[in-house]
Amino acid sequence: MTAGPQEPRPAPRHRDPLLTVTDLRTYFNLAGAQIKAVDGVTFTVGEGASVGVVGESGSGKSVMALSVLRLVDRPGYIDGGRMIFRDRDLAQLTEREMEDMRGHHIGLVPQNPMSALNPVYTVGRQLIEAIRAHRRLSGSEARGEAVRLLQMVGIPAPDERMRSFPHSMSGGMLQRVTIAMALANEPELLILDEPTTALDVTIQAQILDLLLELRSRVNVAVLLITHDLGVVSEVCEEVIVMYCGRIMEHATVDQVLDDPQHPYTIGLLSCIPDPSMKGQRLKAIDGTVPSPLAMPSGCPFAPRCPSVMEACAQMPELKTTEDGRRVACWLR
Repeated sequence: MTAGPQEPRPAPRHRDPLLTVTDLRTYFNLAGAQIKAVDGVTFTVGEGASVGVVGESGSGKSVMALSVLRLVDRPGYIDGGRMIFRDRDLAQLTEREMEDMRGHHIGLVPQNPMSALNPVYTVGRQLIEAIRAHRRLSGSEARGEAVRLLQMVGIPAPDERMRSFPHSMSGGMLQRVTIAMALANEPELLILDEPTTALDVTIQAQILDLLLELRSRVNVAVLLITHDLGVVSEVCEEVIVMYCGRIMEHATVDQVLDDPQHPYTIGLLSCIPDPSMKGQRLKAIDGTVPSPLAMPSGCPFAPRCPSVMEACAQMPELKTTEDGRRVACWLR
């Protein structure tokens, strides 16, 4: 993946808020210690917007997404914060109300489609069940809708594929099936957790093209979780850069690609392969993500930061700069 798109991207337009997350904190109690997987995260996804969340493994991005869906398993728990979807606080809903919210209003495309699908049922049966969970359709109507969805996500011979079991389909086809399931009840927000990680480069490109096409057709808002800034540059308008459970930078994709402000964002961009670097060693950020059981005080990126200074012993606030981005760094 390259770091930027092939054509200039239009500036993100103003949209009414769809999901507003404020001071979200999701913790885990492990081995007698409290692990702050998500530590005071605040952001907004507008109606029809596309927001990417990037960071290395252990940055808290997937836990943050699962927190929005209230799918964090014990020993994890949401310690505080608000998650307003339209005018409802997801943190305050009953489990039954959240079951209606999932799928009906918020769809999820998981990282591993093979583990997300039941191996003993055909994809058609599972898709029909997803449709009828929230929509009052007869069996034949639901089947017709399932075929339409498979066709919409680019699966050839959808009538035949309705009878296929997951093990008989390729990873790319299975990912298309999970996208179809996530869209089955016409959600307003689609959360995608590393949707291209397990796919080869060619299939990745096909899935990204599909997401772009679907966004233009169904106008669903997208929250894309990934470690790949190249993927974000292809699909999203905004990007949130997370590290150790915190937001380091939040800006438009063009701002991040053209003028990254946080040293961690700069490091992530330098790791993206460039055709002009053929034969050269890929760059990497020095050091490793700290253990959640031994988190440094102050800015968590300080031990790896080439610009570390005395002030970094204290965690900087996430401040809004003159150009509208948010950055948590003493340099800005």
